[in-house]
Amino acid sequence: MNRISRALLAAGALGVALLAAAQDAQRPYRVAAILTTSPVAEMAGPDPDHPTIRGFVHELRALGYVEGRNLVLERRSAGGKPETYPGIIAELIRLRMDVIVTAGGGALFKRVKGVWDAVPVVMLGGDDPVPHGFASSLAHPGGNLTGLLVVSGPEHAAKRLQLLKEAIPTLSRVAYLSTRAVWELPISRAIREAAPSLGIELLLAEHRPVDLDATFAAIERMRPDALFVSVGAESFGQREQILRFAAQARLPGSYPFTPMAEGGGLMSYSVSVSGLGRRAAHYVDRILKGARPGDLPIEAPTTFELVVNLRTARALGLTIPQDLLLQADRVIE
Repeated sequence: MNRISRALLAAGALGVALLAAAQDAQRPYRVAAILTTSPVAEMAGPDPDHPTIRGFVHELRALGYVEGRNLVLERRSAGGKPETYPGIIAELIRLRMDVIVTAGGGALFKRVKGVWDAVPVVMLGGDDPVPHGFASSLAHPGGNLTGLLVVSGPEHAAKRLQLLKEAIPTLSRVAYLSTRAVWELPISRAIREAAPSLGIELLLAEHRPVDLDATFAAIERMRPDALFVSVGAESFGQREQILRFAAQARLPGSYPFTPMAEGGGLMSYSVSVSGLGRRAAHYVDRILKGARPGDLPIEAPTTFELVVNLRTARALGLTIPQDLLLQADRVIE
């Protein structure tokens, strides 16, 4: 091969490499968002109805990621059926996602244990992954999973039960609406341990997302004084049905998400659900720019908002003690 031929061949190879690089640079980032229970319809569009996904989409846009330009955002939901979760993850891996952002926690992640090596994952408000073996520590996860927790620890859940007792000092029987998986977590154990010292008998009302009528019928048979709703993603996904039942049954309730108090629940003690979405967007941004998930600390929330709905209290014939109202960050008149 003469010198000219070699030069032409080298130039051709360089041209192919530059074209491939240019095509790769133009490829939009591929990000997936998964919810455990809420329908995909609540995730749709540039201004989603779901407050966490709305915060996520808005913050991505503020960071320069725009659907149809440099971002493909796949939206999925398990629809309250955790058995569908492995299939959803497998599909998204086939679609070559750059990052998967997902609600849920350890109980759900166990169904797809071992697949996280294929794609970085950002938790969207789950429970502590360390006891489940998905991270070495919160400060240094070390694997392919990072993100945000929805509670700061077991003491947060016990504090919420204490606040409910302060709101209704005569409280003695409380139905705890929770999936079996959440019931076994440390946060629920803390609630069970706190209940006797507060003079409360805590009754498990197992949350079956695919059979809420049976769940609600079981609660009515318990004849509780109040409803205490767990922090599981299923609770938020079915918030409208839960709030409607509580209103019909005239049950005062403590809720783990602010929109549930805004929607008619008696009270909530919660992180900002839209704030979770906004923070998750920053995790995604850092990963897309080259950060390793295992080097990004998993964040536990540091601030919680106590909201008391006085309209609901009046409708239920309750008088909320002034001491509790003074503690509230917001009172809905």
